[in-house]
Amino acid sequence: MASQSKYSDTVFPPPLVQGNHTFSSVTEAICKVVESKPNISWFLAFMLAINVKLVMLGSIAYLFWEGTGIWGLNNPVGWGWAIVNFVFWVGIGHAGTLISAILFLFRQKWRTAINRFAEAMTIFAVICALVFPGIHVGRVWAAYWMLPLPNQMGMWPNFRSPLLWDVFAVSTYFTISLIFWYVGLIPDLATLRDRAKGKISFYFYGFLSLGWRGAASHWNNYERAYLLFASLSAPLVLSVHSVVSFDFATSIIPGWHTTIFPPYFVAGAIFSGFAMVCTLAVPCRKIFNLEDFMTVRHIENMNKVILLTGTLVGYAYSTEFFVAWYSGSVWEGFAFVNRAFGPFAWAYWIMIGCNVITPQLFWFKKIRTSMTWTFILSIFVNIGMWFERFVIVMTLHRDFTPAAWDYYTPTLFDVSIFIGSFGLFFTLFILFLKFLPAIAIAEIKAVMPQADPHWEGYHEHGHEEASHG
Repeated sequence: MASQSKYSDTVFPPPLVQGNHTFSSVTEAICKVVESKPNISWFLAFMLAINVKLVMLGSIAYLFWEGTGIWGLNNPVGWGWAIVNFVFWVGIGHAGTLISAILFLFRQKWRTAINRFAEAMTIFAVICALVFPGIHVGRVWAAYWMLPLPNQMGMWPNFRSPLLWDVFAVSTYFTISLIFWYVGLIPDLATLRDRAKGKISFYFYGFLSLGWRGAASHWNNYERAYLLFASLSAPLVLSVHSVVSFDFATSIIPGWHTTIFPPYFVAGAIFSGFAMVCTLAVPCRKIFNLEDFMTVRHIENMNKVILLTGTLVGYAYSTEFFVAWYSGSVWEGFAFVNRAFGPFAWAYWIMIGCNVITPQLFWFKKIRTSMTWTFILSIFVNIGMWFERFVIVMTLHRDFTPAAWDYYTPTLFDVSIFIGSFGLFFTLFILFLKFLPAIAIAEIKAVMPQADPHWEGYHEHGHEEASHG
């Protein structure tokens, strides 16, 4: 019996939908989250997020009034927390497109319970990211110069500037991701429309569902559009964070001008993005009783991706030191020794501990299938990835000229804008959980046994055996 159980676990992985669910019960369980009245906990969480967001808005208003001098910027460190936070939030937004587009193209069915969740996270993270390039340029009223728009001076942007590349890459990524997310929502919006009990919700979801009736022609057009946008989104996973890495890699600063930055940044973005999905998914599946759809198998698969990308990031760290040594450049070697043993060594070793050591715990099945451990370790990963961006930017604090060296210390306004960005993120995310289905109803049904055209008499006893094997 022991060998049979072992064989079954190996050949037949746990089902993607647990419990004796029918198509009707799947719709009921997922729509219940949207259709039920928000409780006091939801209101408290929403008000907390709103208040934290208001802190950011107040700090930005004061920044516009006083200028960037209220930040901790100094002579060598002209880039402070604004760029650190920008790269951090763009990285968080990478998992959504990867889960939705690339896993869809590779026909990975386990994406179905987490893709909607991750896509929403992508949209909101990119919105948070776009705040920081807009406010760090100093003259924010002239930010439109970064776009190729006709203006009274007949002036065009500098297309050789990586800052401009960011504008095009991130805005393209946001647009495609938003359309891709919306196209996937259409069948579920029609379900909410048909179940609506009030006129406002009926017209709201009816408008957004674009007249969807579930006809064969509708499904045919939907699948073609979804495949098209998945194909457009897939290259963006590689291109967007590669372009963000060019902010650093195209400079001549020691520790920055290296060809390893694009793949290193992409691996780090997927690493932090999957960690944030786990951070959000673990409590939400419990709070909203979605464990049957967002199963341990989904969480374990994401932890495996975190383990893989965390190992790649650790390899990139060691490669950077090797390249610095192999180059024979005194300045290059000093930049990395200074990271590990200079004034910001504390930040460097926090980064190593969280990004290299922490993910290795996912080698153990007990840990990667534990919701508590997943939640804790995913938070550590995101802390580590923020410190990675911080360490990279702080390379500036010891420039070519020792007379210009200085220590960077953030101010209250640096901290308040960063914390406030989480308020913006969670405000949008909490609204999403309340008004839109967090799990793709149509896609969940597609991976159920009942969706198989040859499915017949899937009796209760057999279903239970499949669930366990």
